[in-house]
Amino acid sequence: MSAPRFRTALAVVVALAVTGLTGCGGDDPAGPRPGGSGGTTAVTGNLTVFAAASLTESFTRIGRDFEAAHPGTTVTFSFAGSSALATQINQGAPADVFASAAPANMKAVTDAGNGAGSPTTFVRNQLVIAVPKGNPHGVTGLTDLTRPDAKVALCAEQVPCGAAAKKALDAAGVTLTPVTLEQDVKAALAKVKLGEVDAALVYRTDVKAAAADVDGVEFPESSGAVNDYPIVVLRNAPNKPAAQAFVDHVLSDTGRAVLTEAGFQAP
Repeated sequence: MSAPRFRTALAVVVALAVTGLTGCGGDDPAGPRPGGSGGTTAVTGNLTVFAAASLTESFTRIGRDFEAAHPGTTVTFSFAGSSALATQINQGAPADVFASAAPANMKAVTDAGNGAGSPTTFVRNQLVIAVPKGNPHGVTGLTDLTRPDAKVALCAEQVPCGAAAKKALDAAGVTLTPVTLEQDVKAALAKVKLGEVDAALVYRTDVKAAAADVDGVEFPESSGAVNDYPIVVLRNAPNKPAAQAFVDHVLSDTGRAVLTEAGFQAP
């Protein structure tokens, strides 16, 4: 082959190689953008989280962290008893994420087909006896709550803290006659803070959050009534990408650090 013909052939080969590389790389040297084909969906918009009342303080902080990590997102929480939240979800209330204080209430949601995937247990919680600051009535255990003049608040049995309280009381062989049955743990704790009762069975995390107003009395029977907390993205979540990102954040080291600081136990 003559020199001119060789140079022409070489130029064609180089041109073809360059064309091939350009085709592989696409028009955007930065690669696929969020929300595009082959990329990840952008996390933005409104997010509604239904969460057990005992998660109020820790999830509020996690929500702020999540918004900071994902500019353009707004997290709205609905905190209440897990049984009430499960009922609302199954009746069609719009929500993206459900975090329950017990597997039974989560099961009510997933059995109705309203969970997207399997729930993940992310923390555990244990009961203590909440008493006014300084423990003026000298409460040392469950039997002290059976005194004739003792005024005690419990959660209703369909609420996770109420179901746990019943299990602990049965294990101790103690029968209580509460002066009030509350629909979530924060309401039971409020009765102690307001001086309306002498004691209430609530979670360790709630006592820690209200440490300026109440003290917590540990009792051994609580070890047999520990509640697992599951979380799940909901099937009809209006904002599924943000919902999954929020669950991932709760399960991350950052989220777990917040929950541990609040007094929750690792699952």
